[in-house]
Amino acid sequence: MKIGIIIGSIRDGRFGEAVARWVLEGARGRGTEGFEYELIDLKEFNVPLLTSEVVPGAANKQYHDPNVTAWSRAIDACEGFIFVTPEYNHGIPGAFKNAYDALGSEWYRKPVGFVGYGASNAIRAIEQWRQIVSNFAQIDVRNQVELSLFQDADENGFAPGERRSGELENMLNSLEDAVSILNK
Repeated sequence: MKIGIIIGSIRDGRFGEAVARWVLEGARGRGTEGFEYELIDLKEFNVPLLTSEVVPGAANKQYHDPNVTAWSRAIDACEGFIFVTPEYNHGIPGAFKNAYDALGSEWYRKPVGFVGYGASNAIRAIEQWRQIVSNFAQIDVRNQVELSLFQDADENGFAPGERRSGELENMLNSLEDAVSILNK
């Protein structure tokens, strides 16, 4: 079962790329049988602003823009997700929200875990994502990883604190359980 680790920032020099690679390394290092983890870099898809007349939920995965079609295929190929999300101005990143909104059934009933980062550990962004993903009946796992730009970074960039690996392990356990239950 494939779990996509989505890098939710498209900014140059983004902190989230190092965070996502840490998540990928931690997930693959577990050696959990039956699970495959893959990075999905939102920046690579260049999803345009949602302007389509057809509501994505009614598009039947038939999109006019080839970038949205490629994004759709990447998301549809996964049974679950980890959103690596920054917190911008006490909220979720606009580009990630737009890309989420550009799709419909590709998200339906697929579990999601959260790894957030920001000045205030991305707590508000994660909570906003929980409200958003409920629209597609996604199961959001309770365990999450909240990273601080101050405490989980040093002069070289991302440097997760000692307890973060345990938090990641707990979130991954919960996510794999949810994916397994929904895919029986």
